[in-house]
Amino acid sequence: MSRTLTELAVEVLGTADGREKTARSHAAAKLWRDSRAAGAPLEIGAATPPDRPARPARPELLAPREMPKRRPGSEHGRIALIHAVAHIELNAVDLHWDAVARFAETPLPLGYFDDWVQAADEESKHFNLLCDRLEALGSHYGALPAHEGMWRAAEDTAQDLLARLAVVPMVLEARGLDVTPGMIEIFRKANDTETVAALEIIYAEEVHHVSYGSKWFHFLCGRHDLDPAPVFRDLVRRHFHASLKPPFNEEKRAEAGIPPDFYWPLAEETAPKRG
Repeated sequence: MSRTLTELAVEVLGTADGREKTARSHAAAKLWRDSRAAGAPLEIGAATPPDRPARPARPELLAPREMPKRRPGSEHGRIALIHAVAHIELNAVDLHWDAVARFAETPLPLGYFDDWVQAADEESKHFNLLCDRLEALGSHYGALPAHEGMWRAAEDTAQDLLARLAVVPMVLEARGLDVTPGMIEIFRKANDTETVAALEIIYAEEVHHVSYGSKWFHFLCGRHDLDPAPVFRDLVRRHFHASLKPPFNEEKRAEAGIPPDFYWPLAEETAPKRG
């Protein structure tokens, strides 16, 4: 019996093991793409996603203040950095499938589902690339503690698609565009060409994910006759519980459809006052 896209999404969200989760994600994305190519797309359906996705027993999840500090220039520090990014990528798999299932009842073009299925598929690849690097370096995902707050953005925006698009792709993933070049340089200096190659793939594809957020944010603003920039800033103030800090990768943010007047006013609001 054919399954709906939201049922496939919920299956991914309900899978705990990272490698198994990403295998299901790849399989679901292929089913969706194949059905679209055949001109008979899967029914979207209305399966209800869990409040929190299934997670493996490890890594241990810690509050940000409890996370151990490691020097990125050391081998242990570089392994910790890869582990942290792998954790982000696994959460991104769930965030994108959640965006498919949670907002399926919102009237949206099929292109919305095309984009987030593609993003989830690519995040699954990113997680596995980083797991491969951890294992090649004698570690594995789950060997180190990880940030417990990664799912908060999903919980805080569960009732509002505009807020979800503003906070997840247009703030959190856009931050990845800011910091990834520096991470690539750390591994380049360590002559770790394999990790550099993995991060360069991630960097290129994350631009697309941010652009999907911007595209559908602007689409919904247009539908409701809203001015995107002030709406974005208002949603971020209400739903994002940290400050936006420069430096910003303005070139890549612009390439992804986020102009400076979206985020610089927010950064300036939280900047320390001089005098």
